[in-house]
Amino acid sequence: MQKNSFIVLLLVLLFSQEKIAAQNNLSLKEAVTIAIQNSYDIKLIENAASIAKNNNNYGVAGGLPTVTVNGTNNNTLNTISQTFPDASRNTTRSGVDGSTLNGGLAATMILFNGYRIAATKDRLESIQKQTEATLQVQLLNTSSTVMQQYYNVIRQIAFLKTIEKSIEASEQRVAIVKTRQEIGVANQADLLQSSLDLNALLQAKQNQLLVLDQVKADLYNSMVVPANSNYIFTDSIQVDQKMILSDVESKMKAHPLLQSAQQLINVNQFLEKETKALMYPTLRANSGFNYNSNKSTAGFILLNESYGPFLGFNLSIPIYAGTANKRAYKNAQINTVNSKIQYDNTAQNLSTELFKTYQNYQNSLKQTPVEIENYKMSDALLSLVMERFKLGEATIVDVKQAQQSFETAGFRLTSLQFSAKIAEIELKRMSNQLNF
Repeated sequence: MQKNSFIVLLLVLLFSQEKIAAQNNLSLKEAVTIAIQNSYDIKLIENAASIAKNNNNYGVAGGLPTVTVNGTNNNTLNTISQTFPDASRNTTRSGVDGSTLNGGLAATMILFNGYRIAATKDRLESIQKQTEATLQVQLLNTSSTVMQQYYNVIRQIAFLKTIEKSIEASEQRVAIVKTRQEIGVANQADLLQSSLDLNALLQAKQNQLLVLDQVKADLYNSMVVPANSNYIFTDSIQVDQKMILSDVESKMKAHPLLQSAQQLINVNQFLEKETKALMYPTLRANSGFNYNSNKSTAGFILLNESYGPFLGFNLSIPIYAGTANKRAYKNAQINTVNSKIQYDNTAQNLSTELFKTYQNYQNSLKQTPVEIENYKMSDALLSLVMERFKLGEATIVDVKQAQQSFETAGFRLTSLQFSAKIAEIELKRMSNQLNF
C-alpha cells in the first residue's frame, strides 16, 4: 500500500513539473524579440531598405554601358521587271526569291554629362542610408511600444493583487461579523455592510480582470500573436535611476530620426547637382559590330554582304528647353531648404520632448520613496486594524478606512513606478539607448 502511494505521489509530481514546463513564460526581452520578428511595419521597411540597396549602383545611376544585340531576317517573293540600254537584255520574272539579314552588337556609354552620374549615385547612396535610418527608427518605436505595453500588464497585475489583498481583509471581516452575530454581539446591519463592501471589491476585481485582459491583448497585437495567448509575465518594474540629462541630450544627436532627416537633406542636395547637370553637354560613345546580307535569285548582284566593327561619338548640347531645366534647378534648391527646415523642426521637437520627459522622470523618482513609505505604513495599518477588529477594539468603519488607505497607497505606488519606467523607456528611445 505504501509503495502504491509513493508511485501515485511520484506521478503527481511529474505531471506538475510537465505542466509548469508547458507554461509560456514571457520576459520583457522575449516580448520585444517576438515583436521585432513578427512586426508588419518592420518587414515593410526592411523590404523598402532592400529595394534602396538594390538601386544603389552605377547601373541605375547611368554610369555603366548599355549593350544590345539586334537582328532581322526578311524573306521575299517578288516579281522583277528589269530594263537595260540594250533592249535585248530586258527581262521580266516572277517568283524571285530574296532575303535580307541584318544583325549587330552595339554598346553605348555616357562619357560626360555634367557629373550627373556621380550625383545620381550619391543620391542613391543617401536614399539607402535614409531607409536604413528609418528602419532603426521603427525598431526603436516598436521596442518602446512593446516595453510600455509589457509594463502596463505588470501594472495591472499589481493593481489586481492590491484588490485581492483587500478582498482577503473583507472576507475576514465578514467571517468575524458572522461569528459575532452568532454569539449576539453583532447586528444584521454590520453583516450587511461588510457583505456589501466585499461584493463591491469582488466587482472591482472582475473589472480589473477585464482591464488586464485588454492590455494583454494590446501587447499581443504588437507582438503579432493570437489575442487569446496565455503567457506568464516574469519581469517586474525596476527603474534605472541613474539617467543624466546631459548624457541623454548628447546621445540624442545620433538618433536615427535625425540621421534620416540629414539624409533627406543630402538627397535634395544631390538632386540639385543632377538638375544643374541637365544644362551641360552630354557626350556618348557608341561601338559595336554590324552584319548585313542581301540575297536575290535575279539581278546583277546575287549576294551583297558586309560586316565589321564601328566606333562613334555623340555630342548633345542643350541650347533652350523652355526654361524647364532652370526651373527644375530652382525647385531643387527650395526642396533642399525645406529639408533643412524639417531637420531643425525634428531636432527641436525631439529636444523639447526629451526635456519634458526627463522632468517627469525626475519627479517620479523624487516621489517614489515617499510612496513606498506610505504603502508600508498603510499595509501595517491594515494588519493592525484587522487585529484590533478581531479583538473588538476597532469598528467596521475603522477597517474599511484602513482598506481604502491601503488600496489608494498601492495604486499610487504602482502608478508612480510605472510612470517612472515609461519616462525611462522614452528617454532611452530618444537617446537611441534601447536594447533590442
